[in-house]
Amino acid sequence: MSRKNHRIAVLVLEGAKPLDVGIPAQVFSNRPSMPYEVRVCGAAPGLVTGGDGLSYHVAEGLDAFEQADTIFIPGYREPATTEPPATVVGALMAARERGTRLAAISTGAFALAATGLLDGKRATTHWHYTKALADRHPLVRVDENVLFVDEGDVLTSAGAASGIDLCLHLVRRDHGVGLSNHVARRLVAAPYRSGGQAQYVPRSVPEPLGDLFANTREWALAHLSERLTLETLARHARVSPRTFSRRFVEDTGYTPMQWVLRARVDLARELLERSDLGVAQIADRVGLGTGANLRLHFQRILGTSPTEYRHTFSA
Repeated sequence: MSRKNHRIAVLVLEGAKPLDVGIPAQVFSNRPSMPYEVRVCGAAPGLVTGGDGLSYHVAEGLDAFEQADTIFIPGYREPATTEPPATVVGALMAARERGTRLAAISTGAFALAATGLLDGKRATTHWHYTKALADRHPLVRVDENVLFVDEGDVLTSAGAASGIDLCLHLVRRDHGVGLSNHVARRLVAAPYRSGGQAQYVPRSVPEPLGDLFANTREWALAHLSERLTLETLARHARVSPRTFSRRFVEDTGYTPMQWVLRARVDLARELLERSDLGVAQIADRVGLGTGANLRLHFQRILGTSPTEYRHTFSA
């Protein structure tokens, strides 16, 4: 895939939440290691009153959309009772018609929904506002139980931290696991959380148990080449296999073995991107045994072959 700069426009609306604005600006920051170029804009150039006592001075207006490959809409205050400016709605619709990718963080989903582009599609927003989004835009299939939703060229995420997950997902989509992991390390963020992971868990989880599970996932990532079973993971977490399996699904959205398989495929992706190892060598190194097994899971999970994947990211 080409490493030329992908142009990002971050739209700052009245009441914009500081963290939501900062996430795409930081993830896709203008630096030599990043094939992205970020521009921050508003409905018009000048001062924009944000949320939480902060304001933003943006140098560009909606004309920044004309050169953008992706437009981010950060969350803003009072989304259920305010309408985005008609000029913004029209500019977003025109950008999508030109093929621009649109992504909303948190309550930015309300502005995106106002365009009608989410009608008939799945979408999410911060859990506190999911009912309001569904009431205000009944044609949108609101999912309150996920971190982000990828509908191709229209994407939405839950609260602020899940905006990082959405951004890393797009880096992974655009340029592969290697660059995504590099960005995650720079941000000191989790390199991968699935979009289907729950926003929050409506139960009380003892904190030590959560810590143990995080430690077990980290341990598993360092031992992917070995034989990992449900019993092995549960033993490491010092709980019963039944408890481990149930809590793991609630916390991640995957069964333990589904999570391990995807971790192995992700590691295989990074090795295909960053090394000259053969398919059989990579399969052995990530714990998938044979090249045939790696090809099977690559096709099932990613819809491509290891060879085709390596070719895609070798350009």
